[in-house]
Amino acid sequence: MNDKKVAIITVNYNNDSVTDDFLISLKESVKDSYQVFIADLSDQIKDKVLTDENAVIIRGENKGYAHGINLGIKQAIEADFDKFIVINNDTLVGSGFTTFCFDSIQKNSKTIIGGKIFYAKGFEYHKDRYPENERGKVLWYAGGRVDWKNVITHHIGVDEVDRGQYDAPVETEFVTGCLMCFDRQVYEAVGLWDESYFLYYEDADWCERAKRSGVKLVYDPSIVIWHKNAQSTGGPGSKLHQNYQEKNRIKFGLKYAPLRTKLHLLKNIIL
Repeated sequence: MNDKKVAIITVNYNNDSVTDDFLISLKESVKDSYQVFIADLSDQIKDKVLTDENAVIIRGENKGYAHGINLGIKQAIEADFDKFIVINNDTLVGSGFTTFCFDSIQKNSKTIIGGKIFYAKGFEYHKDRYPENERGKVLWYAGGRVDWKNVITHHIGVDEVDRGQYDAPVETEFVTGCLMCFDRQVYEAVGLWDESYFLYYEDADWCERAKRSGVKLVYDPSIVIWHKNAQSTGGPGSKLHQNYQEKNRIKFGLKYAPLRTKLHLLKNIIL
């Protein structure tokens, strides 16, 4: 096993300043405990000095988010890691982040673990809804559900102000790819991510394959991050965001949904 405790895997696409903000926040964790693997799929590679000396850059073509994650996982496996954190680059973490992740992976073997995710302050979807003292405390994810009738993955707690209502760890139906912690047993049971999705629902696909392979999904609120939502796709609600969400929702549904839902999806496609 590698001397460093966890491999942190993220993807950068034309968003160097966002990735640097993430790396700066990560420096509050103990440096000896982690190695960062950044799959840089940017159109133009710039000569730059990263803000984290623990970062390994993996250059690749822009074949989608899942492709970038797979590049990172494979590199981390080659480096002999057995504990992994997949995380969006448009996030910020707090002090002790890697310790909380490591402890949770230790307690939850062969499990995909999600954490409590807030909107980063000022990035709330309904900005006018919250007074200044509540911003940065608005939940984006506190567990997940899959609505098979409509083929939608729901974030529990989204847009709610955190008042401790989701402070208990529980099994969950879906873990967002914004933050996933897991050990090598999960990788060995499930394999790599499906790169045919390109963007969105690749996390739902991996979770569904995991559940069907006997892997548990758990929400652990001891792990906390803040998310600048959809910074690589023009922000939430952008045309790019909507197009990939709808295309891959249908793909996911046709692959896993009950027969009645599949027939409904096919009917909508034909009409």
